[in-house]
This record gives sequence, structure tokens and C-alpha cells, in this order.
Amino acid sequence: MKKVLISTILALALVIPLTVPVAAAPPGPTVVDVAIAVNEETGLFNTLIAAVLAADPAVMKTLSGNGQFTVFAPTDDAFAKLGLNPGNIGTLPQDVLTDILLYHVARGRRDSTDIVSSDRIRMLKGGFLFQDGGVLTDNLGREANIIVTDVPAANGIIHAIDAVVLPYAP
Repeated sequence: MKKVLISTILALALVIPLTVPVAAAPPGPTVVDVAIAVNEETGLFNTLIAAVLAADPAVMKTLSGNGQFTVFAPTDDAFAKLGLNPGNIGTLPQDVLTDILLYHVARGRRDSTDIVSSDRIRMLKGGFLFQDGGVLTDNLGREANIIVTDVPAANGIIHAIDAVVLPYAP
């Protein structure tokens, strides 16, 4: 099942049409485009997409822009562990939601080899995620497993995780 999911995700990442303005994005599908396409096929990221839409527009602009980013993308099941879903994610204060999302993004394109060789990863929100054997630990000591790796995008790479990491207690 995991191999089929990874194959589907990688195949989609290579054929997704660009959906953001060409001037504002790199050539090819951005991190946002890839997440949307994967979600259309698998339904794994409905809450994450709703969160990005409800957050400060700077999050969407960043993830659709020219920089290179590594995104740790929580699945719907990860958000559900916190009682969050597409219908209620927007009830979080926008600044808190924005902080949480930016705590899932690191500068630079870091594939799984780079991730597992790092003890800590500096996040856009500030602070670090600590990494040991493919397990990320947030500022609160909560753990998230990396469950799918190396999903390419023109402006970065996505790794799916099974828990939402938090920069602080909401």
C-alpha cells in the first residue's frame, strides 16, 4: 500500500499543471500544486489545504513562490488527533494557524537523506524540529513520524508526517 501511494504521489508530481501565476512561481508545479494534486488523488490533505487557505496569505505566497522549501505535510489523520478537520480548522486564530503551518516548513530543498542525517532542522516559524531515525520531535516533545518521503515540487520537496508538530501550546 505504501509503495503504491508513493508511486502515485511521485507520478502526480511530475504531471501536475501549474496553477499559480507564472511570474510568481518557478517553472513546474509548486509545493501547493503538488499537495492539491496528491489530495485530489488520495484525499489525505483536505485539512492541510483548508489550513493554508485560512492562514495568513503570506503562507500561500511563500509556498507558491520561487524559494526552495522542505514541507512536512501532516495528513488529515494527523490533524484529527488534535480534533481538527477542514470544517473547523479556520476557527483557530489566524496568527496561531500561521505559526503552526510555518513550523512545518524549512528553508532549502532537503531530501530524506538530508533529513535523516540532521539532528535538528530550523523551521521558518523559528525554533527547531529535532530528528532521530525519521521521527521528528517538536518544541513540546511531541513526535511525528515521516511516513512518505521525497515528493518533488519545482520549489521544494514534501515529506508527509503522521502528527501535527507545534511550535508552542495553542
